[in-house]
Amino acid sequence: MDALRDTYGDDSDSGSCSGSRSRSRSGACPAPPLLPLPSPDSYPTGPPSRVRSFPHVEGNYALHVYIPVHISGPQRKEIALFLKKVASVVPGLFVVDADVPLEPLCRDDQKLEQVAVGREFHISLGRTVPIRVHQIDSMVSMLRQKLQFHKPYWIDFDKWEVFVNDDSTRSFLSLEVMSRGLAEITKQIRVVNDVYRRHHLPEFYKDPRPHISLAWALGNVSGSLQKAVEAMKRSANFGKLSPKCIFTSKFSGIECKIGHKTYKICKLPDE
Repeated sequence: MDALRDTYGDDSDSGSCSGSRSRSRSGACPAPPLLPLPSPDSYPTGPPSRVRSFPHVEGNYALHVYIPVHISGPQRKEIALFLKKVASVVPGLFVVDADVPLEPLCRDDQKLEQVAVGREFHISLGRTVPIRVHQIDSMVSMLRQKLQFHKPYWIDFDKWEVFVNDDSTRSFLSLEVMSRGLAEITKQIRVVNDVYRRHHLPEFYKDPRPHISLAWALGNVSGSLQKAVEAMKRSANFGKLSPKCIFTSKFSGIECKIGHKTYKICKLPDE
């Protein structure tokens, strides 16, 4: 059964994240207890416990709508180098989703690039929220109907940014979309908001900031992360790493993950 036994707040898209100023979230439900997140076998010093973004209710499934993103080419090495330098001054960073500590990875550049940068990332188009089982078919059908047709477009990730989740339990080092692709993603977010609203689900933030997250840390360490990013910008090598944008990705489609199952909402034909 795919009920939310092991569902925690979404890391990749930070769908439940605001900018470096954290947003508050009200709720009548009491905070659930901390649950330990098992670490991968090859990394015995795993991540600390994390808090569920919403309490577990039997029969609920976690919903996440997103654009999948892959980093390819020479930018992978450059981004891995940036992460390595940030991790050298900000302790306690972990790879998003994989939840592997960055520090041991930084001893092997090839492994760092493979584990931290060579995976799939997500641009969230809506909040990660629980839905009931009877809502799944309607949700997927409506998303497909409204997001079926899209023209290809390019997405520029222009800026390193720091985000903090709603309750300040985690901080994220992310790459934000500031220019090319922003208008298209914003339109898609509005469509997803409409579908969420029709299913009585909370909409995305009023002023969304599309991004992918690459690393996270426990608690609100936005100040330390922001200082590290600013130091990198002032360094002599930073201009070589990102003269205009950090990397560019082609929009390839939209996916929806409910529980452990992933649904293709729209997919562009291979050229």
